[in-house]
Amino acid sequence: MAVVLGPNRYGKAETRVVRVTRDGEVHHLKDCNVGVSLSGAMEEVHRRGDNAAVLPTDSQKNTVYAFAKKHGIGEIEEFALLLARHFVGSQPTIHHARVAVEEYGWERRGPHSFARSGGEVRTCVVHHDRDGATTVVSGLRDLVLLNSTGSEFHGFAKDEYTTLPPATDRVLATAVTARWRHLLPAGEESRDYAESYRQARRCLLDAFAGTYSLSLQQTLFAMGERVLRERPEICEVRLELPNKHHFLVDLAPFGLDNDNEVYFAADRPYGLIEGTVLHDDATPAGAAWD
Repeated sequence: MAVVLGPNRYGKAETRVVRVTRDGEVHHLKDCNVGVSLSGAMEEVHRRGDNAAVLPTDSQKNTVYAFAKKHGIGEIEEFALLLARHFVGSQPTIHHARVAVEEYGWERRGPHSFARSGGEVRTCVVHHDRDGATTVVSGLRDLVLLNSTGSEFHGFAKDEYTTLPPATDRVLATAVTARWRHLLPAGEESRDYAESYRQARRCLLDAFAGTYSLSLQQTLFAMGERVLRERPEICEVRLELPNKHHFLVDLAPFGLDNDNEVYFAADRPYGLIEGTVLHDDATPAGAAWD
């Protein structure tokens, strides 16, 4: 029985880069975490330790810093595309590049003073092949949302281990991880990723706030559907919604009523709802989400 090398990739993970752009007295800040993964003609290095095809991961790290200086960091999707195209275009042994970027938010407190935002983290993943095929997936994580009413959960399946009572008025809270795949028409070289991000985020928020929820699954679909109906540049949305449970505290021992006013916010265990919402004619993205 022959033993063969299966899918593989290598790269430099979590290169932290902070780019300060000085516009006179006013400074602008970009704080990012960049991950690079490359794959291609890597048979010899795995089988024989021949490193001729391997661009060192240290070189990948240095490229991130050099590109931050030479090109600046605008929208993270554009920065990831620059890096991915560079690695594939400059190295004949590299056939595919994956570049993932997280951006951490800062709030301006003065011309050159900033406070780290407590909000969500913006994300993107770019894949680029030697044949020119490119996918761009934008997104966010840790977008914490809560509806204090307008949520129910009942009529669910039961077995001998079910103790959960039906709920007709509950707190619905989650920390959203959302990713959305862009349609990229042939020949398109640029896109307003900043506006696309702002509007996709708004759609998520509006749908969460505006959906009377009978289940978190229903809310998930409503959020993805809103993005797809309002943003024609997006063809697929993937969502992960942990159910951040809020349990009513029993105040009867203290002679107090609790009319949906005082809750215990449990951090674990939690329900995790995951789902994909897409156009019915969307082309499968394969490994683009990885």
